[in-house]
Amino acid sequence: METAKLITLSQPRSAASEAYRSLRTNLMFSSVESPIQTLLVTSAAREDQKSVTLANLAVTFAQSGNRTILVDADLRQPKQHEIWNSANDRGLSSMMVEDSAIDKPPLQDTAVDGLKIVCAGELPPNPADLLSGRRMDEIIAALKQRADYVLFDSPPILAATDAALLGIKLDGALLAIRAGETRRDHTTQARRALERVHVRIVGAVLTNAPSDNRFAY
Repeated sequence: METAKLITLSQPRSAASEAYRSLRTNLMFSSVESPIQTLLVTSAAREDQKSVTLANLAVTFAQSGNRTILVDADLRQPKQHEIWNSANDRGLSSMMVEDSAIDKPPLQDTAVDGLKIVCAGELPPNPADLLSGRRMDEIIAALKQRADYVLFDSPPILAATDAALLGIKLDGALLAIRAGETRRDHTTQARRALERVHVRIVGAVLTNAPSDNRFAY
């Protein structure tokens, strides 16, 4: 496991870990009328650390006593199996083609009680088509039955349509923005790309921020 990247585990008392916990709380109580059970985390560019951000956020959800499933839906350049040092031979792509995997999802345990992950699995040739299909609706429903929160990693919104197509099916989307590096116009384009298909944007998280800053919401 790349514990250096999982600061919520390696440095649980740090300001960054506390910021992740604050973000978790804000997300949990963001809307009483439309609570969030399924959440997409995406970014404008690949370098915005959205996968590490999601992994740390998932840790805080589980640590608060919630059954949490982290799904690597980045079927182009998946990272969660590397972050968690997990096998990637089966995963979300397996659920796309194996009926038995709907009833028995390829969940993997982590070092965090209450947190399981579904890795990407073998990369398909047509990820956008798979993520937008009815089969994905069945997968989301099956995972929701097994968790209080289901968190999805996805490719950057400006790199592919995957994030927008998946975001339509979920309760909300969180946009990761890297301090000092993500271009402002790219952030605007990313937000508009999600809004164009009526994805509910619940906030943004600022990564790589100076220690005197906090995560934005």
